[in-house]
Amino acid sequence: MWGVFWHNIPLTKYLIEEVRMGHEDRMEALRKFVKEAKSSDWDLKIAGQRVQIIKRDEEEGGILEFGTEVVHSKDGRITALLGASPGASVAVDIMIELLHFAFPEKAKSKEWKQKLSEMVPFWKKEIEKNKEEFKNLRYKCSETLQINLPKKGNNGK
Repeated sequence: MWGVFWHNIPLTKYLIEEVRMGHEDRMEALRKFVKEAKSSDWDLKIAGQRVQIIKRDEEEGGILEFGTEVVHSKDGRITALLGASPGASVAVDIMIELLHFAFPEKAKSKEWKQKLSEMVPFWKKEIEKNKEEFKNLRYKCSETLQINLPKKGNNGK
């Protein structure tokens, strides 16, 4: 583990600096992208903890890995989703992959397929073949999250 530290001192420094940032420091970083951002309009929300994976390496002893990865025992009894940022765009897909690996027989069952379809409405569906259903789902999600609400009857745009 010391090898990972010594070979990644700039990264370690960066991560420590990020954790120590105050509100105004964060606002200055945000203003690089949103020039007119006002400090009074923004609140800090804790969204999770950043994690890096340390993997064995023959030459370095250990190396830091970024991204999202499914790790598991050979028989699949112990599985986990690890990553620097398992974001919303990939976490569901990766978790479904993990479920299929950990529980292959159950994943083939009618009950599991039905439940996955309820939980993830567009799982195993093509958007192009289900445009109207996708527009309705997109509208419902936008309404629930109160973001980017598309206008009804305007092709979801």
